[in-house]
Amino acid sequence: MNRMAAALIAVTMLVVPAAATAQTTTPAPTTTSGAPTTTSGAPAPAQVKGRLKLSLQRVGSGGVLAGTRWVVRGTLTPYVAGQQASVRFYRHNKKIAVNEVAIQPDGKVGRFSLGFRAKTPGTITVRATHRATTQLATVVAPRVSVSVLPLRATPGARGLAVRVLQQRLSRLGYVVGQRGLYDDRTARAVTAFRKVTGMERTTIATSEVFRRLAKGQGRFHVRYPNHGRHVEGDIGHQVIALINGSKVERIYPMSSGKPSTPTIIGNFRVYMREPGTNGHGMVDSSYFIRGYAIHGYAEVPVYNASHGCLRIPIPDAASVYNWVRFGTRVDTYR
Repeated sequence: MNRMAAALIAVTMLVVPAAATAQTTTPAPTTTSGAPTTTSGAPAPAQVKGRLKLSLQRVGSGGVLAGTRWVVRGTLTPYVAGQQASVRFYRHNKKIAVNEVAIQPDGKVGRFSLGFRAKTPGTITVRATHRATTQLATVVAPRVSVSVLPLRATPGARGLAVRVLQQRLSRLGYVVGQRGLYDDRTARAVTAFRKVTGMERTTIATSEVFRRLAKGQGRFHVRYPNHGRHVEGDIGHQVIALINGSKVERIYPMSSGKPSTPTIIGNFRVYMREPGTNGHGMVDSSYFIRGYAIHGYAEVPVYNASHGCLRIPIPDAASVYNWVRFGTRVDTYR
């Protein structure tokens, strides 16, 4: 073999592998419409459409306390491996946090869980989105919200903490005062709430008051829902409630008869009404048996101290008197 022939053979050996390599870079096959296909020519799987839902855990019916940890849980249907969700937290439409969380399998459903803690009172709105991938289309969850409650408020205070406190108390039927001001009427509402929940009988809205409000505690339990429009005097808790059927309309603190002159227990009806102040200092009196009445009085301690009547604070006397009618039932019990 001469030198020219040997060189030609060498060149040929170099060219053949290069051509083979070029063949492996051929574009992936497509259908006639241009959609991607598998190597066998079949169309690639289409994106799956999913559904994303959020729920809140460790949240009471009234919300959560500032500084406490609560949990956002998400459910993605169906589960597709390798997916994640973007969870965003807003306060007054301002984004305050973003978290990317992996979605874990639970049978045919995907789930994720994320803890959150807010130190500032207000309403937190939670939104979550799964951004589109080749396997799963974009999915947006319906937003959820939670109220973050302040930890403490005291008489004379103003602002958001007081407004939240008043809102929660009012929903339960406690009579509060000027919106946003921790006035005397709001303080009396706090005292009544403390009485119903078995707490120390003071006017301070401590963190425990807010915690119990967040849990939905402090509801007045109606003893006689079949008595229609009536008054219940709860001697044990030292409060009265104005009730329409099973609905509690208003709750007030009161002081019933002291041990030496106890309030008569039973079911009665208002038989006489006396507006104004009488010679005994009783204001706007509604009598339900003999000389016993619901009336305003200058001294209404947090314990039972009357001569048998149901004493209420004078500032509340007129509104109670106007609510009560001749024949209105008055039920007293321990």
